[in-house]
Amino acid sequence: MASLRDLGLSEYEARVYRALLDTGPTTAKELSRASEVPMGRIYDVLASIETHGLVRAQTASRPKKYVAVEPDTALSRLLEDRQRELDAKADQYEEIVDDLIGELDATDQSSETFWTAAVGPADTADLLVERLATADESVVMVASALSRQFDVDSVGDRITAELDAAVERGVEVSLLMRPDLVSALPETVGERYLDRLAPNERFATRTSDAVERTFTVIDGVETCIEVPHPLDSSESFAMIDFQDPAFATEILEEFTPRWEQAEPLALGDR
Repeated sequence: MASLRDLGLSEYEARVYRALLDTGPTTAKELSRASEVPMGRIYDVLASIETHGLVRAQTASRPKKYVAVEPDTALSRLLEDRQRELDAKADQYEEIVDDLIGELDATDQSSETFWTAAVGPADTADLLVERLATADESVVMVASALSRQFDVDSVGDRITAELDAAVERGVEVSLLMRPDLVSALPETVGERYLDRLAPNERFATRTSDAVERTFTVIDGVETCIEVPHPLDSSESFAMIDFQDPAFATEILEEFTPRWEQAEPLALGDR
């Protein structure tokens, strides 16, 4: 059940405000009795909820009387207070993250060989998006087909959003795909491509019938390879993330001539 305490009031503050709604204009002494808040605390509680804009005081009367602000107004003010607190907290967390990024900056491991794998559509998509977010210099993405297991709209939007973020931070992105894949992309992905990615000079897309596999090379040192299901090549089984500069170099050497021979994708091709 919703409570005024969920909006930041203390137990005493909530009881006093509710009591004021029932009593109408009243004195602190009468309010202490009605709300069961001790007389020794009632003035502090009234002063507190007055700062929240929940009560108005009739200072000319002796003794002073208090009246509750209408619930719609009071709740809106509490909500605004809470939103300001949350915004301030979010800013504080962002500052903490910025500080920790510098403090926890990992040792450059690009020369080390390391691999990991994700199995299943959800984990595979998560791994690719995670690795794209680490790109500092370049992303080479080769796509041969859309897996039937994926929620293509959702995954496509996530990947294009990450590519969008990459080019915005200065990463060069090269996307090579089969021609028949272009028309199969969801409309939302196509819209983002036309609106955000295609006009950016750091993003280039080409098509080629010679594309047979799906993989991504990040910063020339890390390769994400999609592994098709052994019983159905139209379904993705897993993704291997292989961090090995020598292997990535071999992949790029094979990619380069195919890229040079591929056809640039014009804005009207879709």
